[in-house]
Amino acid sequence: MNDLLSSTLKSDYDASSIQVLEDMEHVRLRPGMYIGGKDDRALHHMVAEIIDNSMDEAVAGHATWIEVELHANGHVTIRDNGRGIPVDPHPKDPTKSALEIIFCTLNAGGKFSGDSYQTSGGLHGVGSSVVNALSDHLAVEVARGRELYRMEFSRGIPQGPLQKIGAAPNRRGTAVTFHPDPEIFGSLTLKPARLFRMARSKAYLFSGVEIRWKSDISDNDTPMEGVFHFPGGLSDYLEETLHGASTYAERPFAGTVDFREKYNLPGKVEWAINWTPARDGFIQSYCNTVPTPEGGTHEAGFWAAILKGIKAYGELSNNRKAAQITREDLLSGGCALVSCFIREPEFVGQTKDRLATVDAARLVEGAVRDHFDNWLAADTKSAGAILDFLVLRAEERLRRRQEKETQRKTATKKLRLPGKLVDCSSNTREGTELFIVEGDSAGGSAKMGRDRRTQALLPLRGKILNVLGAASSKLGSNQEISDLAQALGVGIGTKFRLDDLRYEKVIIMTDADVDGAHIAALLMTFFFTQMRPMIDAGHLYLACPPLYRLTQGARRVYCLDEAERDLWLEKGLGGKGKIDVSRFKGLGEMDAKDLKETTMDPNSRKLIRVTIDEDEPGETSDLVERLMGKKPELRFQYISENARFVEELDV
Repeated sequence: MNDLLSSTLKSDYDASSIQVLEDMEHVRLRPGMYIGGKDDRALHHMVAEIIDNSMDEAVAGHATWIEVELHANGHVTIRDNGRGIPVDPHPKDPTKSALEIIFCTLNAGGKFSGDSYQTSGGLHGVGSSVVNALSDHLAVEVARGRELYRMEFSRGIPQGPLQKIGAAPNRRGTAVTFHPDPEIFGSLTLKPARLFRMARSKAYLFSGVEIRWKSDISDNDTPMEGVFHFPGGLSDYLEETLHGASTYAERPFAGTVDFREKYNLPGKVEWAINWTPARDGFIQSYCNTVPTPEGGTHEAGFWAAILKGIKAYGELSNNRKAAQITREDLLSGGCALVSCFIREPEFVGQTKDRLATVDAARLVEGAVRDHFDNWLAADTKSAGAILDFLVLRAEERLRRRQEKETQRKTATKKLRLPGKLVDCSSNTREGTELFIVEGDSAGGSAKMGRDRRTQALLPLRGKILNVLGAASSKLGSNQEISDLAQALGVGIGTKFRLDDLRYEKVIIMTDADVDGAHIAALLMTFFFTQMRPMIDAGHLYLACPPLYRLTQGARRVYCLDEAERDLWLEKGLGGKGKIDVSRFKGLGEMDAKDLKETTMDPNSRKLIRVTIDEDEPGETSDLVERLMGKKPELRFQYISENARFVEELDV
């Protein structure tokens, strides 16, 4: 069957099979590559892309204000009083203006050479063109050289040439108005509350800019108009975030260091941090005003400076227990904001969720460390309170680690039933992983392919109970849920304690089919409703087993889905002979070598961390209730509203 399939594909594979997509066509076909998908987060990321362009003008010293206006018809306008996008003919294509090149061509922009911007958030040259491609209408007005210009687009296609509107002697800058395309985003609309928070946070990140907000759409909790300007920067931001909660330091440790003064390099770092017993700790980081929710090297440098500083202060204070403090302890009650500006930063992906610039760790650590040492020495009362708090957290962490060693042995004894927990040998939580696998057959392959030292397995008997549709009595008596909670070492619901979790990563590993997706959805529903702090702390993951294996001679490639399979079939594997195509019907069909290489080995696998992204409190809870709750009519409504997003259904 595989030989027949591969020969059939090959016979039909010729030059006509090769598609060459124009930039705008490719963006519309694969928006996930550029903005992360077609969901609500991706929709609002489009606005962030345009605001970031205006912020780059402000940070470079060319703009003093930015306006964000949400119109009643769903359009949004971002204006600034910067230099204005160039409108003269582009040297490489004199038939087109620079403005048209920027909005219609990927990898085109003014951020590559570094001559126009010392630091910037737009680096890949795709932001404006992607927004244009995914909008059914976009208009750009540029006031430059005392003249006003305008150009309009639809789905990335110019609707006419660049027009000179007339004189604009008292105006300068750029205004971009666009409407997200319903063909891409369906019924999703821009939310005033989310845009309001986005605009305000940008003002905190650069004290030199004034951001003006206006909305024609009424929202009970969101002002219709506002002006944001925060001279205190991140310090003001942190104080507002903590809302007057009691803190161990009267004033946060905050500051700004210009890299030119310390390293003779363009850029700077700004930070603010305080510790509080009133809430869990957090860190929000930014690079060139772009949020980096997954952290990166600038965060690593910041925490290194804080950790080394507090340990050094403990040594000076003759507090030997300070040596036990780790970064994990700093995050306990530590509320931090970090914003750096560096030249040519390297981000992971177009959505820039994580900073990868290696030098950023060194720059930030060196800039923050000296200031932190001086701050601790100048405010001994606050320093002593923070040190005592962190020492207590370290002692509690070490105590719980000792308890976990006993709990691990106890749990192993209790779950010696066939097909149940196959534990790892490590006596600590750090570096350990629990794979929740679908069925005993998959558990057999996973058992042979695992790292016995750090990887544990818990096979399930098919689909677990839907906790949203079950009574509490059923929840408590369900054997699968009981075994799962016991293996994790935690209680459920109000009895859950994150510190009791016995594994650093909990990985849901199910078949790459509809049933596997259903099991994963049920498990995620369980964890969200009964163990949400585990998700918030970043401990829950989804494995990504492949659906296909392609073999050509000695070359072997694994493909997650049909699209990746077709891509490799088109370009070939680089081996000799015909390409053999194997489809895995489930994890149980994969041998231990395949499963280890593709799904379990940290050096070669792919994992998806389960996160919660919501604009308003309870938004995710409402969605989970809608999809997994007792009311089928709500599910039917959701499916009807989102059916247009299903490009292909494999049955």
